[in-house]
Order: sequence, then C-alpha cells, then structure tokens
Amino acid sequence: MPENDIKSNGSFLSLARMRQNPWILTTIFLAVVLVVYFFLNGGSLTGNVVSEDVAAKNLVSFIEAQGGTAEVVSTEQINSMYKVTVSYQGQDIPVYITLDGKYIASSLLPLTSTNASAKAPASSASTSAKTVPKTDKPVVDAFIFSYCPYGLQFEKALLPAYDLLKSKADINIVAIGAMHGEYEHQESLRQISIEQLYSTDKLFAYLKEFDYNTDIGSCRGEASCLDKYLPAIYTKLGIDKAKVEDYMSESAEAIYAEQGDLASSLGISGSPTFVINGVETQVARTPQAIQQAICDAFTTAPTECAKNLSSGALSAGFGGTSGASTGASCGA
Repeated sequence: MPENDIKSNGSFLSLARMRQNPWILTTIFLAVVLVVYFFLNGGSLTGNVVSEDVAAKNLVSFIEAQGGTAEVVSTEQINSMYKVTVSYQGQDIPVYITLDGKYIASSLLPLTSTNASAKAPASSASTSAKTVPKTDKPVVDAFIFSYCPYGLQFEKALLPAYDLLKSKADINIVAIGAMHGEYEHQESLRQISIEQLYSTDKLFAYLKEFDYNTDIGSCRGEASCLDKYLPAIYTKLGIDKAKVEDYMSESAEAIYAEQGDLASSLGISGSPTFVINGVETQVARTPQAIQQAICDAFTTAPTECAKNLSSGALSAGFGGTSGASTGASCGA
C-alpha cells in the first residue's frame, strides 16, 4: 500500500460502522483511547502533519482502491482532525481523518444519557442476543434502500444464497424507504413491480443485472441516463417495460407503503438489515455467511446447506469488484 494511503479496518466509513454497533464496550473503549491519543499527539499518529488537500486526496485514493468512486465536497480542520466530506453513490458523507492524512478516526461518541439510551436503535439492541427460532421453511427478509451502497453489497452476497435455497426458504427483498432521493423511491417501485408482475425469481435476476452495472451507478438515478441501460436488462430478462411502468404508477405505491410500515413496526431504519424468522441477524456480507445463517434457521437443514459458497465479500455500491465485509449501513 502506498505510503500516503489511508488505513482502515475494512471500510472508509468507520463512523457508519460505529453507529451500526455503538454499544460494544470494547469498541467504545478503544475509540476513546484512540481519540485521546490523537489529541495528545496533535492529531497525528505518526507525528507528521499534511494539508487538508493531501488528506482529502488520500481518502479518495483509499476509496478508489476499494473499487468505489468519490468526489471531495469540502474539507476543514476541526480541532485535531480533518473533516473531509465526500460525495459517494449520491450521498454526502463526512469522514474524520488524522492530521497526518493516514488514518480514519473513530467517531466521537457523546457520553450523555440521550445518546446512551434513547439513540440506540431498538431493533438491534433488543434482538442482538436473541436466538433465531428454527422453522421448516425460514422466512428471510433483507430490508434495503435500493441505492444504498451497503444494501447493494449485501444483495450481491445474498444472490448466490437465494439461488441455492430459494425452493427451501422464503427469501425476500423489502423496501424501507428512500433516503437518497426520489430516484431511489422510483427504483424501489420498479423492483416491486417486477416481482409482482413476474416472480421473485425474476426480481433476483433483475438485481443481478442492476447491482453489478457500474454504468447504472454512474447515472445517479437520472432518468435519461437510466433509459440507456434499463431497456437492455428488460429485453435480456423478458420484462415488458410498459407493463412495469404502468404497475409502478398504479399499484406499486401501496405495496411500497406496506413494506415501509413493516420496517417501521420492527424498528428498522437502516440498510441493510437482515431478519430471519422475525429476528434481526448480524452476519458477514459474504454468500457463505448468509447461507449459513439461513441454514441454521431450518428445523432440519436441507441437503443444499452442505454446499459451500464463496466466503469473499464484494465491494459496496455498484459493480463486481472484491471488497471487505463491513457493518456499515445507510440510515440509522
């Protein structure tokens, strides 16, 4: 790795990962120790200090090395850290970097009663210790923002597990809203329409084409740009574009609202959130880990569970490059 590359334990969004699992005592302790060390050493782990621009360039280089694309929106120094805001997959994300431009700093967790209790997501806090009940046919729900880079990463890992276990388990994609804009809302309506008009199989076939298409990711939801790529997917999969668009405008909205209500009733607001037999489940974002989590929920595991899938993770966002399995998410 080049000398100026930023280092992180799996994702440039350690802040998002901290929000995903904020109540692990060891993580909090280490984060506090690290932040104290920053301040005692002038915000630098190595003793060197670089400019804001150099730190920002290092961050962009790091993201690109993970297979992503980002643009710097703004930079500023806040006390003994640089705050670099980047545009990534249509979302502006602030990232805190040590002054030597080499490390992403852990989030500063406010030690107040509000943040220690009321801010903890009820779903993750209350279900983390629960055991997933075993059933003859597990119900598996992946709650996703359709343009969330981490939701896309999870979907890509889920696809092989779906192909393997689709006849044995009830595996679903559930839309939970649109935090990135109206184009995300429209994409969720499109996916709902494809599933309702055709089948869940057809939806997952569409996701294989959609999630891996970097050109679609570059469109940032722009309709005129999407029109260059979606028709080819429709043709390849035998999907009638007119029927899908009619269903989107006439019927899909009610199902979209129902799925959003389901997420709200379970206290789910982050993408991806994985629920098996009604219990939120933390799992590595690899096909093998997802397969194993589903197989563990069978009363009697089917023979398909003996097959080994890939234990490698794919990159967050659109495309098929390899990446790291992280706990980062979009939303709370």
